[in-house]
Amino acid sequence: MRYLKQKAIKSTIILNIFILCFGICSTINVNGQDKETVNLGSITTKSSLVDKKKMLLLGAVQVGLWGGSFYSLNKAWYANYPRTKFHLYNDWKEWQHMDKAGHAWSTYQISEQTSKLWQWAGVEKKKAVLIGSFSGMAYLSIIEILDGYSDKWGFSIPDIMANTSGAALYLGQEMLWDEQRIRIKLSYHPVQYGALKGRADELFGSGEVEKLLKDYNGQTYWASINVKSFFPESRFPSWLNLALGYGAERMLGGYQNTWTDASGSIYSRNDILRYKKFMISADIDLTKIKTKNKVLKTAFSLVNVLKIPAPVISLNTNGKTSFYGLYF
Repeated sequence: MRYLKQKAIKSTIILNIFILCFGICSTINVNGQDKETVNLGSITTKSSLVDKKKMLLLGAVQVGLWGGSFYSLNKAWYANYPRTKFHLYNDWKEWQHMDKAGHAWSTYQISEQTSKLWQWAGVEKKKAVLIGSFSGMAYLSIIEILDGYSDKWGFSIPDIMANTSGAALYLGQEMLWDEQRIRIKLSYHPVQYGALKGRADELFGSGEVEKLLKDYNGQTYWASINVKSFFPESRFPSWLNLALGYGAERMLGGYQNTWTDASGSIYSRNDILRYKKFMISADIDLTKIKTKNKVLKTAFSLVNVLKIPAPVISLNTNGKTSFYGLYF
């Protein structure tokens, strides 16, 4: 159940990112004319009025999304289980660390997208970066605190560490390089479970969208590195990235492939060997593609949270090397 609860959180986070990014498109001045008047004495410029309206709108949207998602989460999960005193829960080895990669990815994306929105609202970049990074950490950390008072779960220090790493990666790069040279991205491919479809549906859901959000066996997390930014004098294309991926497969439970069904029957499929996999591939940084179209820029930023399908070389912990002509 902790796994399913975490995936509901991820669903909410992804939805928040997409809604917030959509907000940019819906409020862009179509004519690109934000500054039409000047400040004369007590007369307020149109530009400053637009900025104040944007900030008020953005603040209201963010508060509404946060409040709504926490309320929904409480109704969906915490209300169904007893509350207890604050306690810890160590889930470091659960799901081959894939959930930790998911935490880092989520915090990184929230940090970057929130920062961009506050910059859009007129906040100076360094302050917006700090606000974005704090927002990413705060959102997921509050969820961990709620976990700490639930009898079913507990406050996970490994989750906090993963959250911190995602926000720190975004913040550190902005402070050091004033750009994101290394991005955390996600890719997904459907997994066929055959005779174990019932178990997979129980864990990951039956719909394709639900599986995309829940099925760790089909997810891969990537460190997408922009080579040109490290070697500006090279002829390497500015939009082409080197991607290093991490994933895991054949998981039918958090720690091992054994489970008990609703009737109390115990199933053991430890003959199915779980493994981690490490991959190398190419990727595209869509934010490096030059365009003056603001809507297109927003779309590129939105899609850039996902890795572009490309050939992959993979090595797993069972010692097998594989090549994929096109890996999703």
